Parts: sequence; structure tokens; C-alpha cells
Amino acid sequence: MVASSYSIRGILASIGGSILLLLLVIAATGWSMLAIYFGDSSTGMAQTLAAGGFGLVGLLTAVGIFSPRFRWRSVFLFAICFGAVLAWWFSIGPSNDRDWQVDSERLAWASINGDRVTVHNVRNFSYRSETDFTPAYDTRTYDLTKLDSVDLYTVYWMGPAIAHTIVSFGFGGEDFLAVSIEARKEKGEGYSAVKGFFRQYELLYVVADERDVIRLRTNYRLDPPEEVYRYRLQGSPEIARHFFLEYMKAVTEAVERPRFYNTLMTNCTNVIWVHGQVNPDRVPFSWKILASGYVAEYLYDMGRLDASVSFAELTNRGHVNPRARSAEDTVDFSRLIRE
Repeated sequence: MVASSYSIRGILASIGGSILLLLLVIAATGWSMLAIYFGDSSTGMAQTLAAGGFGLVGLLTAVGIFSPRFRWRSVFLFAICFGAVLAWWFSIGPSNDRDWQVDSERLAWASINGDRVTVHNVRNFSYRSETDFTPAYDTRTYDLTKLDSVDLYTVYWMGPAIAHTIVSFGFGGEDFLAVSIEARKEKGEGYSAVKGFFRQYELLYVVADERDVIRLRTNYRLDPPEEVYRYRLQGSPEIARHFFLEYMKAVTEAVERPRFYNTLMTNCTNVIWVHGQVNPDRVPFSWKILASGYVAEYLYDMGRLDASVSFAELTNRGHVNPRARSAEDTVDFSRLIRE
């Protein structure tokens, strides 16, 4: 009876190990097929065939797992193929030298002289529709002694859990500089959250006038429409200064050292959190930073937003769209959306 019990346990352990191994092979096969298919910024027939070929390798390995004779032989060969895909994938490097879309072809950079920060290539487009615009870039100088506000914008278009986030720095209540962290797209390329996992986009800092980067979302992106909310972050001028300079450092470094955008790990929200680590009172990491639609609520709970009213009231007051549509293209756009 005891021997029989050990035998049953051994069989169950063997089956469980085989199932676990099968799941690992299925996951590695799926990831490899997508990595090969998307390739280095483009997809061609050769990559499609190679992805299909790797899928066949994964299928044969899955069958071989349940054959005592071929199990480890097939797993060993699969590991070699998977290792080759990993080595190739990690060899793909980010680049600033691609045929970029018009709205992302120029990179901003900053030069600092004491309290004076000069930002080059500040985007300031004039829009007639989301896709019809006149490109324009400015060089603007900001006085750090006048830096007195940091606002967080959250942009919703697909439910409460997902939002695009933008940080805007205010100088004396008159000048505002917004920074939107985005996926940099090539001509003819659209955004795909799935592609964003596979080194398909470089990370782009859109440094812009609010009349550009906010108005684009409130007034011109209509399919689907986007709802924009503004929240004033609480903190000392010294914290705001460190935060702004960290941003300008990253913006300038991106000109020489591009980075990949990643849908989960290097996106519009968690990169903001990374930049916030420059300050000693930084907020701890939370799953709400990954589910970016909840990041404003998280900051409220952490005491980083105005706590004199409820979060619901704060959100209602911060709804930008109606005021942005009324302000339209006026030079006073930033002041009017804050009234």
C-alpha cells in the first residue's frame, strides 16, 4: 500500500512537471513569435515566415514533452532556439535616426545657466484638426525663481483604468511648459499597446505649449473623444525645482541616448514616477501607477493633492474640456483653462 502511494505521487508529480514545462514552452513560443513578427521597427514576409517557423518548433516541443523518449531532447533544442531569439532581441537598439511622423520629428533639449533654463524646440503647433496642423517650434527661456506650480493632467479615452498623463510646470502664473511622455512613431505607424512591449517605439518627450498638447486632446481628438482633468500637485518650490531640472536633464539626454518605450514599464506615467525619485519625499510605488487611470486618486490619498475638498469634487473642478473649447486658440489659453 505504501509503495503504491509513492508510485501515485510520482506519477502525479511527473504529470504536474510536464504541464508546468508545457506552459513555459507555450509562453516562450508566444512571446518569441510576436518578437520575431514585429522585428526591428517593421514587419516583412521573412519575419512572418520566421515567426511561423518558431511556432512550429514550439508545437513540436509541446508534443515532445509528453514523450519520455524525446522530452529532454526537444526541450534542449527549444531552449537553444529561444536563446537565439533572446540574443537577437536584446541586440536591437533604440535610434533617433528614423523617418519620424511630423509631430515627433524634432526633439527638445535644454541649456541651463544658473536660474535661467533655455528650452529649445518647444512644440507649438496650430491645429485645424487632429491630423491637419501647421508645425511650429520655439526657443523659450524660463526663470527658475518663478517656478511656482506643477500640474498633473490625466487624459481618458478608454475607461477609468487607463489614462495618459502629462506634467506641466508653471512660472509666475503666466508661462506654462507641458511635457508629455509618448511613444515616438514613424511615418505610417500607428500606436499599438501590444507592439509597445516589443521594442517598436522609442520614448519621446513632447515638450510643448499647453495650447498645443492639451488643446489637441480637448478640442481635436474626437474619435474617440478624450476627457482631460488637471490636478495641482502640492509641494515646496524646492521640490518643484528639482523635479523640473530632472525632467530637463532627461529631455536633453534623450537627444544623445535614445530609449525604448514600453507599454508597461517605460510609459507616460511610471517615467514620471521615476523622475519624482529625485525628491526625498517621493511617493512609494503602487499598482495604481501601472493602472494610470487611478494615479490621481493615489496621489490624493498620499496627500499630494488639495485635501480641502473630496477627490470627486477636485476632479469635477479640474475638468478641462469645457473651458478649453471656450478658450480655443487664444494666447491666454493656459490661464483660461485654470479659471
